[in-house]
Amino acid sequence: MARRAGAETYPARWRKSAHRVYTSLRRSGVDYFRGDGSDWIALAGLFLVIPVITCLTLVDPVWCAPTMLVLPIVAGGLLLRPASLLGLYAGVAVALIVESMRLGPYQDGPAGVTPGTVLTVAACGFLGLILAQFRARVGVPWRRGGTMLFDLRERIRVQSSLPRLPQGWHREMALRPAGGQSFSGDFVVAARTHGGRTLEAVLTDVSGKGMDAGSRALLLSGAFGGLLGSLPPHGFLPAANGYLLRQDWDEGFATSIHLVLDLETGDYELLSAGHPPALQLHAGSGQWEEKAAEGPLLGVYDGAEFDPVKGHLAPGDVLMLFTDGLVEASDRDIAEGIDRLTGEADRYVSTGFEGAAWHLIEACAKDVNDDRALLLLSRKS
Repeated sequence: MARRAGAETYPARWRKSAHRVYTSLRRSGVDYFRGDGSDWIALAGLFLVIPVITCLTLVDPVWCAPTMLVLPIVAGGLLLRPASLLGLYAGVAVALIVESMRLGPYQDGPAGVTPGTVLTVAACGFLGLILAQFRARVGVPWRRGGTMLFDLRERIRVQSSLPRLPQGWHREMALRPAGGQSFSGDFVVAARTHGGRTLEAVLTDVSGKGMDAGSRALLLSGAFGGLLGSLPPHGFLPAANGYLLRQDWDEGFATSIHLVLDLETGDYELLSAGHPPALQLHAGSGQWEEKAAEGPLLGVYDGAEFDPVKGHLAPGDVLMLFTDGLVEASDRDIAEGIDRLTGEADRYVSTGFEGAAWHLIEACAKDVNDDRALLLLSRKS
């Protein structure tokens, strides 16, 4: 009884109420920054900022100019929904009216509310409203948009990772998007199939470049990753072609090259869908050989057929798969680009090709405004 009476005392009730308020505010804050809750906290905070700025302007308009009201407007454009933003603009308009009435006509001194002040605040408000409407249409709050793009980039990177190979094999992948962006239209999906004996790798170049092709590359990399290993090797490109046709994109074609490598014998098959040829270095002769398979672009017409080309990787041999951005540019054709690539690759014959993929892109196509990707496989002697 005494314990229950103590729980009903005023301090105890006050602590319970304070805890409920704290829990509610904390939950609202978490939901807000996750993009799931109401924006009333941000709206209330910005509404409190407006009278503070107004008072400072009335006290010292030289150091706190009337244009300082653009600060809550800019913050509101990033934080608030369009409907709440209009309410904030009403508060800013009232503050401007109060400042203009207290400071007097702008001709009396430089600290008044001039027409330029009104135009500046109005222009910032217009841009903020456009930004808020865009965020509302997309459905991604600004505080989650950057995280979402980062997650998408990491998913592409993870999906493009190559599986570990048994002893005696080396593999590496280098990718450089156009214009230094984080998203690329080139991607790789790879998996070890048949109990780990076979390596299947698909290098794809989606039409477009950079951010324009990045969203389609993300979608295709997930779909291609699901198809790889689920179908016989000769069934992969026809299935990928059918998938692109079903998307009905305006710019929906892609080139792709599919490698099927037996990791025990070194025998391989290449199937190509309009992709540049692969290059194989024969360790015995020191010569590079083009391995060109025949096949149309993906996503152009139904019923396409893809004819494989076979090869063998002996100890010391190297195989390179690449996209056209690495060997083709406006000032040179693909044959000249391949010659340049093989010439640069010859420098690594004596030292080994570990770490060579990125350096080859830097040497052959550093300033090309196109996505570039290089997949390198070598069998150690």
